Amino acid sequence: MTVPAHREKAHVLTLDSIRGIAAVTVVIHHVILMPTFLAAFPNRSWIDCAFFRSGGFLVDLFFVLSGIVMSLSYLQTDFGRFSLRDFMVRRFARVYPLHIVMLLVLLLFRLARIGLGLVMAGVVVTAPAAFEVNNGYSFFLNVFLLHSLGFVQYLNWNAPSWSISVEFYTYLVFGLMLLAAQRLNSLAWFYVGAVALAIGSWLILTLVIATPQLDVQFDWGLLRCFTSFFLGVLTVKAVEVLPRDISPAFQGGIQFAAAVAAVAHVSLTEAYPWASYLAPVTFAVLLGSLLAFPKAAVVPATLTIRPLLWLGQRSYSIYMVHAFVVLLAEYFVRAAGKPAVDRLEAIHPGLAPTLNLLIVLGAVLALSQLTYRWIELPGSRLVRNMFRGALTYSPAPAEPSTRLSS
Repeated sequence: MTVPAHREKAHVLTLDSIRGIAAVTVVIHHVILMPTFLAAFPNRSWIDCAFFRSGGFLVDLFFVLSGIVMSLSYLQTDFGRFSLRDFMVRRFARVYPLHIVMLLVLLLFRLARIGLGLVMAGVVVTAPAAFEVNNGYSFFLNVFLLHSLGFVQYLNWNAPSWSISVEFYTYLVFGLMLLAAQRLNSLAWFYVGAVALAIGSWLILTLVIATPQLDVQFDWGLLRCFTSFFLGVLTVKAVEVLPRDISPAFQGGIQFAAAVAAVAHVSLTEAYPWASYLAPVTFAVLLGSLLAFPKAAVVPATLTIRPLLWLGQRSYSIYMVHAFVVLLAEYFVRAAGKPAVDRLEAIHPGLAPTLNLLIVLGAVLALSQLTYRWIELPGSRLVRNMFRGALTYSPAPAEPSTRLSS
């Protein structure tokens, strides 16, 4: 009888919803700060505020959340049965199909733009500078998820995928550490390593690299991911010792305060960029409170409404497709030209960028539904089936209605 290497765990729905909210925030962040739109629109969108202008830092929330999910799935009950091969196959199946599809879509778009002569046709006024770095070398790096490990000094192709690149290799480090701890038959060594990586990476970022804010991506993004990911792993361990014998109302108050603190912290990074280095800690407190108190008053019920759960399920698609939609919107705005913008602005100042934001966001959500259904889910199954002979998998048992299978 084959012993399963691990069991896929259920994940807390409130954390899913937070991931969806964060993904939409990143989309809004990129739209309101896109240079093409800033140049085209004389006024700002009504939603243009400090929180969304600094919304890119929510990528660190993704990293913390990923560490939490990996800890719940592989450290809590399956220690001793961990298989590095199975683990990496599942991580690869989760992130790669949509990554490679979006990479090919952008390649085809570039070839079509060149081959059809869109510039001569007047559809495109000027070529985006991004095309200059979308070359064969960076494409090769993207294929192997190496494009944010310091081999190039620029974002390229599907720019948001820089975080997927560093997270995939963080998974590898996590797996190797867990495998070593399993061989030593001691999880204590794993946690010692997690502390060392989280604190060590943070100190290198703050004291050695010392950029004004935590915005490293294609160069030192791996250290940024180490910091937040292993902080997420340690958050699960910290949650184990929290008291549970407090009232649901007080639990809800803690969660609400943590949410307000997270929003305030992100907003303050615009005025105080150095505060971004502490954002992962604030995110860990928020996510830890949601994990610790699933039956608290108000907040869990709010985060498990259907629209937010829908966003959470499609958060990866939302994140991965939005750069392409924004690219198409850039071309559309250039083609529409200043007269069209002026007519909208004459109706109400800020109407043009607000409509642009709503259209882009609507298109992202619509496209993410398609990619989730036709690429994410079947692509993941396809990759797992390719390695089925090597995998020893046992599905998790049915979970209560407040949780959802991975």
